[in-house]
Amino acid sequence: MRAFQLVEWQRPPELREVPVPEPGPGQVLVKVGGAGACHSDLHIMEAPAPAPGEGTRLPFTLGHENAGWVETPGPGVAGFAPGDPVIVYGPWGCGLCANCREGKENYCQRTGGLGGGLGGHDGGMAEYLLVPASRFLIPLGTLDPREAAPLSDAGLTSYHAVKRSLHLLGPGSTAVVIGAGALGQMAIQMLQALSAATTVVTVDTAAGKLEIAKRMGADEALLSGDQAVTRIMDMTRQQGAQLVLDMVGIDPTLRMAAQVARVLGHLTIVGLGGGALPVNFSSPPHECSVASPYWGSIPELMEVITLAQQQKIKMLVEHFPLERVGEAYQFLHDGKIQGRAVITPHP
Repeated sequence: MRAFQLVEWQRPPELREVPVPEPGPGQVLVKVGGAGACHSDLHIMEAPAPAPGEGTRLPFTLGHENAGWVETPGPGVAGFAPGDPVIVYGPWGCGLCANCREGKENYCQRTGGLGGGLGGHDGGMAEYLLVPASRFLIPLGTLDPREAAPLSDAGLTSYHAVKRSLHLLGPGSTAVVIGAGALGQMAIQMLQALSAATTVVTVDTAAGKLEIAKRMGADEALLSGDQAVTRIMDMTRQQGAQLVLDMVGIDPTLRMAAQVARVLGHLTIVGLGGGALPVNFSSPPHECSVASPYWGSIPELMEVITLAQQQKIKMLVEHFPLERVGEAYQFLHDGKIQGRAVITPHP
């Protein structure tokens, strides 16, 4: 089968021929319908070689945002049959620690919540994906795996980031989403689906993405800059927003996030831009909680799938065949993907 693999650190990945994996006891071979191209993949491609002993091995197949159809259940697997449409939960924990026992494998105390496509295990930028345990599969029902794949990361990550702050989002509250890419678009929809009483403000540097944000349900869409900060503070009577979600995570967006957050609010860093939040006695505002959530739990992914089945959320998707995977990542790098690029290995 064909697989898009990182063969050498800081070198472009290669589309290679590799054997089709055979599932062992408890494992499931999935025929990949869609594999989302994520910005974190770009970080992996550009990263230097890890320190010895960190467990990442080369080569490995990229792609941690996957959905498809069950191809072959391994011995002992129950509840899944060939042809079943499924989405793959991305963080593969040990299944034994306290966090994993609660379904929070994203916070596994042994593996750190790494999974396929992130090093150590092959991901889904291939014709087939070997999933190490059936607990990582969630039925999709009538959802098309080629459309649903981004829900496993962009959808789940945004959902978890919003859900943890719902107690702040009562009538008259304001939530600010900085960055209107795939994650931001999902966050807007999650906010509207889970907290209809909240005014959702989106900030971005690209007018085109702001137009998409408005279509996704943003109540107000602002070009990034000082005027956006002034507008948000005016809207909130100089109090700031109850929730600020920074989906970018670079220095300028983090500075803006601190400027528009409020006392006792939440400032949530989702983006992996590598910036640093300036912190002193008065910034962020007093007792504003700062958190950097990672992905979400297995039960939360089930909730995301339910929202999608109810047509309350939908990812804007652009499909690419596997032979154009390098082109898709180049478009992503250049900011030319409006929602999520999804690789479809099988026509």
